[in-house]
Amino acid sequence: MTVPGLPRVITPPVSPIDRSALDRDLSDGLAVLAAEPGARVLLLRRGRAPLDESGAIVFVPASAVAPGADTEAIVAFLGRDATGPVLLALLDEEDHASVDPAGGWAELREVGGALGLEDAAFFVEALSLARWIRDAAFCPACGTRTELRNAGWSRHCPSCGREHFPRTDPAVIVAVTDGTRLLLGSNAAWPEGRYSCFAGFVEAGESAEESLVREIEEESGVRITAIEYVGSQAWPYPRSLMLGYLAFTENSEAARPDGSEIVDVRWFEPDEVARALAGDGDVTLPGPSSISRGLIEQWLERVTER
Repeated sequence: MTVPGLPRVITPPVSPIDRSALDRDLSDGLAVLAAEPGARVLLLRRGRAPLDESGAIVFVPASAVAPGADTEAIVAFLGRDATGPVLLALLDEEDHASVDPAGGWAELREVGGALGLEDAAFFVEALSLARWIRDAAFCPACGTRTELRNAGWSRHCPSCGREHFPRTDPAVIVAVTDGTRLLLGSNAAWPEGRYSCFAGFVEAGESAEESLVREIEEESGVRITAIEYVGSQAWPYPRSLMLGYLAFTENSEAARPDGSEIVDVRWFEPDEVARALAGDGDVTLPGPSSISRGLIEQWLERVTER
C-alpha cells in the first residue's frame, strides 16, 4: 500500500551558499579569509542575529571584528556568497555595545520563515556551529580543553590527539493520514489549541523508519502501514536534522495521546487544516520556518487535488 496521492520525485536542492570546504584547510585560515575584499561577519549574540529595518540579517565588514578589534570573537568560516567570505563571530552581551541594529536582535525560530534563502541558510549554519563550538570546548575522552581547527569545523585535543567534529542528531517528523484526514498532536508544553506533526529522535541502533513507527505508536497509539520520505531540515534546537515523512495508518480509531508528552491527538478534515493554515479559528499550526508546516501543506495539497 502506498501513501495516497501522486508520488513525488525529490529534486536535489541547490544551496544558496557555497560552503567552500577547501578554504577551511588554509593555514591561519580565519585571518586570511577575514582579510579578503568583501569579507563579512555574521554576529551571534546568545543565539540571536542582528536585523535591519526590512528584517534582513545585518552582515558587518570583517574589518570591524578582525585583527585590530576582537579577534577572538571570530570563530568559524561559514562559506561564500557573491560578495565574498562570510565568517561567524560570537559575542557576549558586553561585546560591541555599539552594535544596535535597526531591526533588533532575533532568534531563528522567530524570523526564519521571513528571511531570504541565503540569510536563512547562513543563520541555520551559524547557529548550529556556534552551539557546538561553545558546548564542546573540552575533549570528552580526557577532559582537556581542545583547540579549534579547520576554520571552526573541528576540535583537536592536544593531550590525547583525538579529533572532534560538529554533532548532528537525526530526528523524524511525521504527518500521519488515514487517507482523507490528518492526525496531529498537542504537546504538554504548548498552549491550548496548538497542534503539530509528531516528532522524535532516532535512538541508538535504530533506523529512521523504525524510529518513525515506534514514535508514532508511542505518542499517538496508531500503527503505521506505509511511509514516504519527503525531505529534511536542519534545525539547531539544539542540533537536529529533521527527516520529514508522510505516513499512512489503517487503524485510525486507535488514536490516543500518550498522556505525558502528548496531551491530545485529533483527526482534522482538509477544510479544518486549510482554515488553521490561514489563521482562521482557534487551532494554531506550526509557523512557516518549520518543516512541520511544510508537511501539513503538502498533505493538504495532495488530498485537495484528487
